[in-house]
Amino acid sequence: MNTLNKIYFDNAATSFPKAPGLGEYICDYINNSSVNINRGVYSKAISSEVFVFETRNLIADFFDCDKSIDYSRRVVFTPGVTYSINFFLRGYLKKGDNVIISSLEHHAVLRTVEDLKKEGIEYRIAQCDTHGDISPETFENLIDQNTKAIMVTHASNVCGTILPINEIGQICKKHNIILAVDTAQTAGSEMLSMSKNNIDFLAFSGHKGLLGIQGIGGFIISPKLDRMINPIITGGTGSLSANYDLPSFLPDRFESGTLNLPGIAGLNYSINYIKDFGLDNIKKFENELTKYFINEINSLSDVQIIGHNNVDNRTSVVSLNFLGRDNSEIAYLLDNEYNIMTRVGLHCAPIAHQSLGTLNTGTVRFSFGPFNKISEIEYCICSLKKFS
Repeated sequence: MNTLNKIYFDNAATSFPKAPGLGEYICDYINNSSVNINRGVYSKAISSEVFVFETRNLIADFFDCDKSIDYSRRVVFTPGVTYSINFFLRGYLKKGDNVIISSLEHHAVLRTVEDLKKEGIEYRIAQCDTHGDISPETFENLIDQNTKAIMVTHASNVCGTILPINEIGQICKKHNIILAVDTAQTAGSEMLSMSKNNIDFLAFSGHKGLLGIQGIGGFIISPKLDRMINPIITGGTGSLSANYDLPSFLPDRFESGTLNLPGIAGLNYSINYIKDFGLDNIKKFENELTKYFINEINSLSDVQIIGHNNVDNRTSVVSLNFLGRDNSEIAYLLDNEYNIMTRVGLHCAPIAHQSLGTLNTGTVRFSFGPFNKISEIEYCICSLKKFS
């Protein structure tokens, strides 16, 4: 049991607990170091600027972005992935353009491209199968002369299926279009290289697999894309303050206003924790939890695993549909009678549920993290058997 005296299986929504010691670290930062940056020339402000610069380097290295051109400045901080995706889609696409998305996208993408239709921007959907798999050719077949980008999630937040990012990147390179990737469900558990996978825009969330706090995230932009996105938020940056126009250089062009410095400090701490723990070790452990859970679920009657019923090509997100039962009732009973926290419903991804055949029922989603235990899985399975 965790400190809430409950079992937490909702890490796809946000990780819990966070990196050990994170709360104390952020508290110390707020109490002793949390002055603003880019505004003062006193020593503490300069020290904070250096710390933020080091955090940008840390993130750029973590996602293996191209280091050939001033790479740390291409890390931009935002409140989270949704903001980052809006920066890309609204700042890059123009009237008459089209963008290709997958049928597994979160509302962060779907609602944004739907809204952009009002501005004469088209979106096309690469359809997945009932396991969440999409062939790279499905994307390529949708490309025409007006296609400017492919925007995809790295892995589904509903069924956990991982998309073929490397192959999609090769297609984008072949057709000279932009590849933008949402890593909300994979950053901190799945290795992803911007340089090797031809990724031009990578959006990341700090509070999920990266084990930081809510309210911090960002994006990394390639040199190719640098001047091709217009800022959608303007204001003070602390730089070139005599100018009425925004600075033209990164990251200032996309960072108007005051940054979430405690969140950035926490992200620095949590990513270093992950590096010390080992990304491969996290992935291996989460795979073990997921494999055990899936194997046990496969033995239960009237319970449907959505997506792959094994650990191949998936994350530690497992959605279940309880046939003949109300999934909301199952989630309620798990919480109130068995102290197991899950998420139930459509998970802000109705297009994914439509593709997976669960739009009318939703799913009960279990998502495991590095601080869960096999004993918690065992207890959960015993609890679920009582519903059969």
